[in-house]
Amino acid sequence: MPDTSPQSSPSLELSLGSSPQEIRAALDRVRRALRDAGWDDEARGTAELVLAEALNNIVEHAYGSAGDGQIRLSVVTRGRTAELVICDGGGVMPGRRLPEGAPPRLDVGPPELPAGGFGWHLIRRLSDHLSYRHDDGRNRLEIRIRAEGEASQD
Repeated sequence: MPDTSPQSSPSLELSLGSSPQEIRAALDRVRRALRDAGWDDEARGTAELVLAEALNNIVEHAYGSAGDGQIRLSVVTRGRTAELVICDGGGVMPGRRLPEGAPPRLDVGPPELPAGGFGWHLIRRLSDHLSYRHDDGRNRLEIRIRAEGEASQD
């Protein structure tokens, strides 16, 4: 009987520094890899948004002013599912767990409107699975994203 399970595309393994320029370059490579795997524009945009939020959080919060940290990124697609694994040596997340990701309050006057605080809310809303652990001085964030709809042939 033929194997009908979704096939994995070749994985994308990246090592990057914790700078905005390297994050942008990594996002571009992931976008192209997802396009090559048949993901449509909307699905690629969702994956890119989630990944950008996670990577920028590492740069801003895990490494902070250190600015010279290393990040390992692995992307594996299986049909319409992408498994993203991000590892870094930055600071541990508070409480050694993922932030709850509650949306910031918007029922306040214009001077009190938040300038940020949406990242983990977006990551949680757009991901199908999240897990985090910190072992031996390393953070490991696993994210699963499922693309909706039909794959495009662009």
